[in-house]
Amino acid sequence: TQRISVDLSVTLRSCLNKMPNQVVIALGSNIEKERNLPRAIELLREMCVVTAVSPIYETEPVGLLNQPNFWNTAVLIQTDLTASQVKQQIIGPVEAKLKRVRLPDKNAPRTIDADIVLFNEAVFEYDGGDGRFRPVPDPDLAKFPHVAVPVADLLPNLPHPETGEPLGELAKRLLAEMVKEYGRSSLTKI
Repeated sequence: TQRISVDLSVTLRSCLNKMPNQVVIALGSNIEKERNLPRAIELLREMCVVTAVSPIYETEPVGLLNQPNFWNTAVLIQTDLTASQVKQQIIGPVEAKLKRVRLPDKNAPRTIDADIVLFNEAVFEYDGGDGRFRPVPDPDLAKFPHVAVPVADLLPNLPHPETGEPLGELAKRLLAEMVKEYGRSSLTKI
């Protein structure tokens, strides 16, 4: 009896490892956003399997306030690539094709910003290819409505990998906190 259960668990683990990774990528743009955000989604569709795209939200900038509003969305993809490979082989080329320029101020205007927010339901750090390690889930998921709301549109019942809070509840909470602090929400569905 014990041998059969061990064999079954090894076989099941082997099958599960062949399942594609579910990756959520957050996209944002405030330079020619009407062109760049749809183009980023189109490029992702050319490079991998896109299974869902959230609605687009117009959001006010964070940090550096004297700049145009952003358009933000989230894209769910399936891939056999690792997080580092997604960053280097998918996100890097998308940002390059859309002429992303990284300035010293990380909140500066940009043609496109693409970040891995979730990778399966895992918690880890990955090498972004530039010597910096990036956390998964992206810490912005638990901080900012412009990240949480589009991701929750895709996976409302998924628990946050670190806190266990369902993403739909997390998004509602962050929106309520924003309204309480600023008297209004800065997210508008396009």
